[in-house]
Amino acid sequence: MIIKSMNILDSLRDPSKEELKTALISLNIDLEDVKKELKTSESKPYYRKLLYQNENVELLVMNWSQLECAPHDHGSSHGWIKVLNGSSENTVYEIGENGLPSELFRTTHAKDKIFFAPKKGIHKMMAEENTDLVTLHLYSPPISGMKVYDLEKCSVCVVSDDCGAWWPDEQRQKLKEIQLNS
Repeated sequence: MIIKSMNILDSLRDPSKEELKTALISLNIDLEDVKKELKTSESKPYYRKLLYQNENVELLVMNWSQLECAPHDHGSSHGWIKVLNGSSENTVYEIGENGLPSELFRTTHAKDKIFFAPKKGIHKMMAEENTDLVTLHLYSPPISGMKVYDLEKCSVCVVSDDCGAWWPDEQRQKLKEIQLNS
């Protein structure tokens, strides 16, 4: 799997939405392929493992707890998410005049479903109740400058590349914090 993945992913140069989707499908990765990479996280929404990265793309696998992640964007990246196991509840937002995200809709994605995460699109995910959610993510370019929203505090934080879709615990992961109007 690793050599095949490297060949497919190395060939991508500033891939379009469709090229990225085709690459993710071509990888033909299933749960058995990534099982040894999975760890759990009880205190965070998910454990994430970077499987591959170059200057054009990054491939990650995420093993979800029963916590939901915070509403977030993917910086200037776009990508595709494949459900390898379980079911995901995905909530999509739009930015209001006050700069705060407001919910547009929720949808459920079951095993083998592939869905798109657009540039600057804001969403949050969580495992559907009592499902063991594992997801595979392919983004281009690698995520940088991700914004994480705290709707209760009316705040947004640009997080470091090693932080996930949650409010950072460590000060070094808070690159910029902005108070929004409620």
